[in-house]
Amino acid sequence: MTSVKDFQVSEPATADSLGRGRFVFTDAYSVFDWGRMPDPIPQKGASLCTMGAYNFELLEANGVATHYRGVVGDDEVRSLSAVEGTPTEMAIELTQVPELPYRGSDEGYGYDAFHAAGGENYLVPLEIVFRNRVPVGSSLRKRATPADVGLDGDTWPAEAVDLPEPIVEFSTKYERQDRYLSSEEADRIAGVADIAALESVARKVNDVISERAAATGFVHEDGKIECLYIDGEIHVADVVGTFDENRFSRGGTQLSKEVIRQWYKRNQPAWVEAVDEAKRAVGGHETDDWRGLCAVSPISLPDDVVESVSAMYAAGTNAYIGEERFDAPEIDAALEATSAL
Repeated sequence: MTSVKDFQVSEPATADSLGRGRFVFTDAYSVFDWGRMPDPIPQKGASLCTMGAYNFELLEANGVATHYRGVVGDDEVRSLSAVEGTPTEMAIELTQVPELPYRGSDEGYGYDAFHAAGGENYLVPLEIVFRNRVPVGSSLRKRATPADVGLDGDTWPAEAVDLPEPIVEFSTKYERQDRYLSSEEADRIAGVADIAALESVARKVNDVISERAAATGFVHEDGKIECLYIDGEIHVADVVGTFDENRFSRGGTQLSKEVIRQWYKRNQPAWVEAVDEAKRAVGGHETDDWRGLCAVSPISLPDDVVESVSAMYAAGTNAYIGEERFDAPEIDAALEATSAL
């Protein structure tokens, strides 16, 4: 289902009921929509599972409906607090995920067919993005000027910038490359799910995660959620509030997958440029598989980078949830190592 976690189904969803399944988190990672990269990051899968579970339980405590059922320990579904160590499996409720057909460069994607199959029980084919800050590497810097989002000036400064108010955007979920959408197009792609309700849920999630981040000395810069829709209700789905889905920082140092993105920009710019070129070029083809047009493949991360990023995930999770689940350095020591990469 995803490039970094495996997916198990025990009871499939039907037209009128949710099913049950599990996410099995791996140590794989993906940047720039490439899919699985050459190197695993030790402890990363357990970090995402642990932090995601913590946030789902925090959201439920704040009245936000989710598809989370618990983590798996000794093959039983339990709350995170009832499981020792670092779980790597999460039990979830499942919705229908219809096929999204691609009809070529002229017609694009067949959302009408997707919604005809999904009916009143489906995974909304959108990512709902919330932004509190515009860090280095944010796609917003390419799509808008500071003045467009309530800031002064027409040029982005080199450092991160706080937004006067959080903003919410919508992008595609199942297309081969992400597209940011107007409100009108997002409303069409969402189907019967109400776009205003999706935005409201995203803002609530942002508030809850931002509050927890501030309590642990982190700054919550941006993030995203995915949602399922069933019979008029919206539930937060996939995984939420981890260092893959969201960007955090501490003392001005990035604490997220953005560390790896920036490493590739500095150390293999030819691959990053080739990815951008392939994504642009696919528009003139009858396939949406831009990777087939990419002439360069990513190199492996050096051992010291893998070690430092692994420590960042583990130490960051310890700090965020307030428990020493991982054998990891203290958070500021871990970030000092990644800032030197």
